[in-house]
Amino acid sequence: MKWVLIILGGFLGLFALMALIGAFVSRDHRATSTVTVHQPPDSVWKVVRDLGGVPAWWPAIKESVRQPDKNGQEIWRQKMSGWDVPLIVIESVPPRRLVTQIDTSAGGAFGGTWTYELVPDAGGGGTKISVTEAGWIGNPIFRFLSRFVFGYYGTLDGYLKALGKQFGEAVQPAHS
Repeated sequence: MKWVLIILGGFLGLFALMALIGAFVSRDHRATSTVTVHQPPDSVWKVVRDLGGVPAWWPAIKESVRQPDKNGQEIWRQKMSGWDVPLIVIESVPPRRLVTQIDTSAGGAFGGTWTYELVPDAGGGGTKISVTEAGWIGNPIFRFLSRFVFGYYGTLDGYLKALGKQFGEAVQPAHS
């Protein structure tokens, strides 16, 4: 019984320490990942802009379903890693820029935007794709985990690697 209490106390102490450190980690963060694929911008745009088709090529998204528009904006509900994530399409400028935002009007533990920018690659018919996450995390334990365990680039890199694979290319994201 003594060992159980020691182990339980250790876990509680660990969570308390994570919460304390997380309280000092900024609530807001910004991260950009970039890759280049050997496809024209129009081809890349069709895949990036098809939010309903994302589960077919990005394993992190289990489902992506169009919802009724809200205030004239396109709404999607995506299931990702156990989270139900409602997205609003804030801006769509074919074939150059897409901005989505997590709809936190009903609350949420995290939120922010993803800005997708597609630029023709000057070197030969490809497309440079940058995705910028400008996000926030409310819970200090989640802030700790995101900053020190998972990193801010994990989801962005996963998306871009899956996008490259969709075009039959192995890509390595660069960070800024």
